[in-house]
Amino acid sequence: MAKIRILSRMINQPYKQIENGKGAPSPGLQFLIFILLFAGVYILGNILGAVIAEAVYGKNVITDIMHLKLTSSNVVNVIWLLQFAGVTLPIFAAPVFFAFVIVRDPGDYLKPTFRFSWLLILLVFGIMFISNPVIEFLSNLNQKMVLPHWLKWMRTSEDDAQKVMNTILQMKTIWSLIFNVLFIGLLTAIVEEFMFRGVLQTIFVRWTKSTHAAVWISAILFSAFHLEFFGFLPRLMLGVLFGYFVAWSGSIWPAVWAHFLNNGTAVVATYLFQHKSIKINPDDEQVISPLGFLFSMVIMLLLLSVYRRIAAGKKQVPE
Repeated sequence: MAKIRILSRMINQPYKQIENGKGAPSPGLQFLIFILLFAGVYILGNILGAVIAEAVYGKNVITDIMHLKLTSSNVVNVIWLLQFAGVTLPIFAAPVFFAFVIVRDPGDYLKPTFRFSWLLILLVFGIMFISNPVIEFLSNLNQKMVLPHWLKWMRTSEDDAQKVMNTILQMKTIWSLIFNVLFIGLLTAIVEEFMFRGVLQTIFVRWTKSTHAAVWISAILFSAFHLEFFGFLPRLMLGVLFGYFVAWSGSIWPAVWAHFLNNGTAVVATYLFQHKSIKINPDDEQVISPLGFLFSMVIMLLLLSVYRRIAAGKKQVPE
């Protein structure tokens, strides 16, 4: 009788749950393994990028970047090379390797499925649009925070990083705009979502047994990863939105779409300002009143509620 009950459970249990992730480490150990894996890939990627950059462009270009001499020839090419090899590639390789090799469950840890209502894509667009005042309000609040004297280096570090970003965002042609939209907007969105809302959020769901805790912890790590204290709060809010988009839909793609909208819009706005097509500098602080913040927050929460209901309805559709 015991063998019959076991056989019955195996028949009723989806094949994926039996095979995928079989013998996977505990969530706490998964987190440790992933951090060590990412650290290793990150170090290797940076070494590889530096070696290629020095071989192709010479050591002086890297030295110029370190000293913020950003007008030298080939500086932009080297920055992009270092960014791809040392940051983008590790953020993509680590979660993919972890999902396929370590836990052997890419479906659950990367969530690449397209089985969700396409109304969610429209809702994500609306939520990202209406959330702009909330994000801007949090950004203004963050900028007004005063650091103790011994943390002043954080402001200097962020200012230096902004100078590098401004250099690679100098877009003189439409082709440079397209490249930046695809690289900063789309590729960055994909790899970061695989890592933070794919692998890490899944680990924390299993570790904490709470979707809300997993979303917020992943969002905190997402914001902290960018090492920008004065952009921590708005990026945290974005991470929370992306997290719920994935948690409720079961797919990574609504969050990728939201992430792309956020990054791509910033790139396009910068291009339009540089070419004097718009007068508002996207880097300038925009004043948001408490009433505007409250209105934006209420509508955003209502749209999130609609998103959750639609996503839940789609999940109830039989296989």
